[in-house]
Amino acid sequence: MTALRALLVRDLRIALRIGGGAMMGVLFFLTVVTLMPFAIGPDLALLRRIGPAILWIGALLASLLALDRLFAADHDDGSLDLILMGRTPIELAVAVKGLAHWLATGLPLVVAAPVLGLFLNLEPAGLGAVVLTLLVGTPALTF
Repeated sequence: MTALRALLVRDLRIALRIGGGAMMGVLFFLTVVTLMPFAIGPDLALLRRIGPAILWIGALLASLLALDRLFAADHDDGSLDLILMGRTPIELAVAVKGLAHWLATGLPLVVAAPVLGLFLNLEPAGLGAVVLTLLVGTPALTF
């Protein structure tokens, strides 16, 4: 278990230290959600209806930005070979790396979603539902 915990902490540190790693997704999410009303128009009723879809599209695109870095850095520096040769089952190592990726990229999107939902004129009940679906659904984008 200590090897898995060390892998989780290592991946979180790397994700937070890499140039804009975690914040890049949140800023992209903010950009997508901010630009959609300009593309659609100023109709608040329409924005309220399609707001959850806009939030989900933004979260999907933002999570795809960092997905390529899930194993790339480990492959480049050789630590992926060490993980494969270690005693830890590969499935657990991949699950821990996925958890670290979600904590660094998916969780900030879930935290930012309520504020961005207010930009789209979402009702509080609808906003809560969107945040819950993002909380449940964004791990599926990583795993």
